[in-house]
Amino acid sequence: MTRARGGAVTAVTAVAVLVAVTGCTAEQTGGVTGGVNGPGETGGKGAALAAAGSLTVKGRAPKTGYSRARFGTAWADTDSNSCDTRDDILKRDLKDVRFTGGSCRVSYGLLEPDPYSGKEITYRRGRSKVDIDHVVALSDAWQKGAKYWDPSKRIALANDPLNLLAVDASTNRGKGDGDAATWLPPNKAYRCTYVAAQVAVKKKYGLWVTAAEQAAMKKVLSSCPGQKLPAGGNPTKAPERFQAR
Repeated sequence: MTRARGGAVTAVTAVAVLVAVTGCTAEQTGGVTGGVNGPGETGGKGAALAAAGSLTVKGRAPKTGYSRARFGTAWADTDSNSCDTRDDILKRDLKDVRFTGGSCRVSYGLLEPDPYSGKEITYRRGRSKVDIDHVVALSDAWQKGAKYWDPSKRIALANDPLNLLAVDASTNRGKGDGDAATWLPPNKAYRCTYVAAQVAVKKKYGLWVTAAEQAAMKKVLSSCPGQKLPAGGNPTKAPERFQAR
């Protein structure tokens, strides 16, 4: 153990001890981390854990009637910046980004590291190993309240940067529409940030959780009690020009 003069433990060592105890990095007490430029933060120390406890608890509703089309056309430009949502997230989350034909269409970038697996992944358009994940899966949202929403709110959820993350495609395929009770990132150091993001999305949109899901959220966030709640993203209603079935 490294000590300063007089026997005091250095700040670096203190951080290392915190990591060993909680399983969360120092950066994870904020918003989306691991080299990813996610949304900002809100609330003070422990805001994510408190928010998890405030979510409405109900049983999972049937998946009947769900389809991706219920959430509108994939990657709609709901923020009207002339770039589709997928490219917006690639620009936000990748490093060393290169474009084709302007400043929207991402042709190359580096995911260093992928938050779900911890691996370093190269993105190349057309043969991508990178997915844009809905942190709260759309099917999960459908079964926990979104089925009853106005279509404009479903479109907003599907394209909200608060609910989107560039991740390793192969790891993401294993998630399916799982919630915190059934799937967590293999990269344990990212779990606090991941669950905090799910809590933030469900709180923002008024989605409920199952009892098992809430228990899983609390278990993860109890290991990092200083975790703040991510904030930001788009309005919860998409512009009227966007339609969903």
